[in-house]
This record gives sequence, C-alpha cells and structure tokens, in this order.
Amino acid sequence: MANHQDETRAAYNGVVELYASLFADRLETQPFARAMIGTFAELVRATGNLQTADVGCGPGHLTAMLHELGLDAFGLDLSPGMVDHARRAHPALRFQEARMESLPIENGVLGGILAHYSMIHTPPGELPKLLAEQGRVLAPGGLLLVSFFGTDGPEPVQFDHKVTPAYSWPADRLAELLADAGLVPFARLLHDPASERGFLDSHLLARRS
Repeated sequence: MANHQDETRAAYNGVVELYASLFADRLETQPFARAMIGTFAELVRATGNLQTADVGCGPGHLTAMLHELGLDAFGLDLSPGMVDHARRAHPALRFQEARMESLPIENGVLGGILAHYSMIHTPPGELPKLLAEQGRVLAPGGLLLVSFFGTDGPEPVQFDHKVTPAYSWPADRLAELLADAGLVPFARLLHDPASERGFLDSHLLARRS
C-alpha cells in the first residue's frame, strides 16, 4: 500500500492549485452531490455527535461546506500540498496530513465521515482495510457518506484518471464491502455523469452498526 499511497500523494502535490481552482464552486453545479451532503449533515446533526472528518479533503472546500452545515468538521489528506492549501484557504478550520489506512483518530469518536471521491485511487484489494479503519473511528450510529464513480459491471474497473489511475465500482459490490466493515448501507443515489468519462456518479450512505 505504501508505494500506491506515495504515488498518489506525489501526483496530487503536483496539481494543488489547478485542482483547487477546478473545485472552487463547491458543488454549485452538482445538485445531486450537494443534496446528498446536505442529507448526510442533517443525519449527523441528529445523532448529537457533530465531530466529522472530511477524509481526503483536498483543498478543503467540502470541509468548509460541512462546517457551514453545522458540523464540527476537520479535514485529512494524504497530500501535504493539499493540506497547506486548505489551511491557507480556510484558516479557521483544522486540517492534517494523514493516510486513510491509519487515521489519527481515537476509536469510536466520530459522528460522521465524508469520503467524497477520495477512495477512487485505492486498488480493490486494499479498500477493505480503508473501510475497516473508517468503521473503527466512527461512533455507533455514526454516518459515512462515500461518493465514487459507478459502473454497471460486476467488478471494479480501472481507468485513467487525469491525476493518477483510479477505479469505478458497482454500487452493490461496494455496499457489500461496507457491510463487511460494520457499516450498514441504507441509502444510495446513482445518476448519469456530468463528465465525458461515462461512469455513473454514485453516493452511498451507511451507518455504523
């Protein structure tokens, strides 16, 4: 896993300013994703535990959105360049460099985790470890929203992402992996993409059992 993570970190370090500029609109042009994050935030607030990690936060635009939606949100990212940008762009919020398979968070303390297209570069064989780690840090009843590129086939498919190779997933297959990690899927949204890639934009909501 170390080699894959190192390659991903280096790739994103090289595109920090471009990436930040591309996502500066904070989902204003993506109503489905925006609605799912709003629903996620509402459900986390209902648990009474507002501590929420934006895992793979990039430049911090969605961490800020979660904060505006009433959550005690902080961001974690593999790329030190992304973390530095996020701290400069959102100085009132907390950001930290971290690996997704080893989160710097105590057991069972979070009310929510947002993983917005942040696990797409993870090889399929390594994804269960990341999901187990997210299950470890969520409190019972805590919520996870994972967004990803979907495919209609039975297995994940590797494709050439603009930054570094990535994978699309069948929603049912990813839901099974979530359940194996003690994260019970209870809602999903799949919709046609707004890009040329042709994959479904996919969102799964799960609750820590």
